[in-house]
Amino acid sequence: MIRVLVAEDSAVTREYLVHLMTQAPTLQVVGMVRNGLEAVEQAQRLRPDVILMDVHMPLMNGYEATRRIMELVPTPIVMVSSCMRRDDVAMTLEALKVGALTVLEKPEGLGHTDSEKTAKQLQETVRLMAGVKVIRRWPRRDRSTPSLMLTPSPMLPATLGSNIRLVVIGASTGGPTVIVEILESLPLNFPVPILVVQHIAMGFTPGLVKWVDQSTPLYVKLAESGETAQPGTVYLAPHGAQMGITKDRQIHLAKGPTENHFCPSVSYLFQSVANAFGRSAIGILLTGMGEDGAEGLLQLRKAGSVTIAQDEETSVIFGMPGEAIRLGAARYVLSPKQIADLLQGLA
Repeated sequence: MIRVLVAEDSAVTREYLVHLMTQAPTLQVVGMVRNGLEAVEQAQRLRPDVILMDVHMPLMNGYEATRRIMELVPTPIVMVSSCMRRDDVAMTLEALKVGALTVLEKPEGLGHTDSEKTAKQLQETVRLMAGVKVIRRWPRRDRSTPSLMLTPSPMLPATLGSNIRLVVIGASTGGPTVIVEILESLPLNFPVPILVVQHIAMGFTPGLVKWVDQSTPLYVKLAESGETAQPGTVYLAPHGAQMGITKDRQIHLAKGPTENHFCPSVSYLFQSVANAFGRSAIGILLTGMGEDGAEGLLQLRKAGSVTIAQDEETSVIFGMPGEAIRLGAARYVLSPKQIADLLQGLA
């Protein structure tokens, strides 16, 4: 059984989350707490397999509780939020930065048309997160990490760099921190546009744009339909719209339909790029649940694009990149550091 600790200040919501956990045959609730301070204490005492963590709680918020838990007793943490206030979005993204694995919207209540769908998504996410190996996040003042021997990154063929006109990235669970890790090392004069599809809870994309923009020299913005993609700029697909691009780098956004149950969909973007750019593109598929992006990466490879999948060792969830590798869609299988090094070769 997967042992779950639920941290939620609302009694009604807490009971509902507990109810949903107990409905799944592999999940067992071992504790319920009302604030972040209790979450830290019970994480140390109970040693759960997964923690469901609310964002805004009294005494200690979800970000601070996550930070302390990852320092004291590293545990897979799933953030859940129903509030899209700017401060709560920022707090959630910071929680991801210090070790939380993903963020989900709180599931809809009984009687809502999406209640069953959101309940199953939460149960499946908790089940998968229980298998993720998390590492201790040392306090900054105590941090002491040994040097690592890294495998040399592959170099772009000499004739390839001048041909690349676009980079596209797709990610889901665990993606935001990896995207930042890749982009933060790229120079301000990066010579091509970067288009990104990141699966994230509704209402979080604008906050994610701001968070990534503050972490990289590149200009990061929410994509707008009809604008021309510019070098040195990162365009994130808005929630609820499929993002594609034309041969003359004009971004287009379409309302639905969903593809692979996602909107925006990574495969939708990748297929558009395969048709418009072919050999002039680099496609990168990062950590994430499910299979979205795998078939699209295969289309990119068939079109002659450089295709990359994140390696299993550094992926929070190896579903999306793993499926791409199984299909033979990835020309390279790399860590985020190696992906960043490869992209730096373009500049």
